[in-house]
Amino acid sequence: MDIGIRAGQLKTVLLLGGLTALVVGAGSFAAPSYAWAFAIAGVAMNIGMWFFSDRMVLRTSGARLLEPAESPDLHEMVRELAAGAGIATPKLYLIEADYANAFATGRNPAHGAVAVTTGLLRVLSRREVRGVVAHEIAHIRNRDVTIATVAAGLAAVISGIANALQFSAFFGGSSDDEEGGISLGGLLFALVAPIAASLVQLAISRSREYVADATAARLTGDPEALATALERLAFAADRLPAQVEPATASLYIVNPLTGGGLASLFSTHPPMGERIARLRALPAGGRRVA
Repeated sequence: MDIGIRAGQLKTVLLLGGLTALVVGAGSFAAPSYAWAFAIAGVAMNIGMWFFSDRMVLRTSGARLLEPAESPDLHEMVRELAAGAGIATPKLYLIEADYANAFATGRNPAHGAVAVTTGLLRVLSRREVRGVVAHEIAHIRNRDVTIATVAAGLAAVISGIANALQFSAFFGGSSDDEEGGISLGGLLFALVAPIAASLVQLAISRSREYVADATAARLTGDPEALATALERLAFAADRLPAQVEPATASLYIVNPLTGGGLASLFSTHPPMGERIARLRALPAGGRRVA
C-alpha cells in the first residue's frame, strides 16, 4: 500500500478517534438515563441502515440491474477490476439519466454494487469509464460504506446526547451546581458537539474520497484517466445539474450538491482541483492492491 493510501487510512482512524472522544465527552456531561437511551437508538438505527441502505439507495436513484448481455464490455471491465482489487464482482446497475455520474454501495465487499448513469457512458471514453469504475470498486474494497456507517452512528449518538442535554437544560435549568441542573459547560457542549461531530463526519467522507482515488489509480495503473474523467464529470455537472435526492448525493463520485466557499466545510467531497492534482502527482503503472 503506497504512502498516499496509508496516510488517508491513518487520517480516517484519527478522525474516528475524534468522534469517539466526542462520544466520551458527551457521556461525561449527560445523565446516564438519557445517554444510554439515545446511544442505543442511534446505534440501532445505523445498524438497520447498514443492512438495508443499499437497496433503498438503488431504488431511490431509479437504478435497474444491468444484464451482462446488455453491456458485456462493461461487465468484463467490472470483473477485471474487482479481481484486481481482490473482491467479489459487484452487481452492476444502470440509471437512465442524462447527467453523468456513478456511485457504489453495499455493506461489505461480498455485497457490493456499482451504479452508472447513461449520461456517464455517453460523455466519457472507455478509458475514463474504467477509471470511474475503479474508483467505485475502491470504495467497496476499502469498506467505505462500513466506515461511513460507523461515523454516522457515532455522530448520531453525540447528537442524541446533546439533544438530551438541551432538553434537560430547558426543563431543569442550567447551573454551575450539579444538583441545580446541567452545568454551563455541559450546555455549551450540547450546542457545539453536534456541529463538531458533523464536521468530523464530513472530514472522514472527504478523506475516503482521496483514498478511493489513490486506490483506483493503483488498480488501473492509469491515474490520468481518472483525473480526466473527474474534470469532464465536474464540467458536465455544472452544465447539467443532477436531479438527485439530497440523501444520496454524497454517494456519487461527483457530488452534484457541493458548493464552494464556506459551504466546502460542509462538503462530503474534497475540492475537485485538489483531487485532480493529487491524481496527476501519482506515477503511472499499477499493480494489485494488497
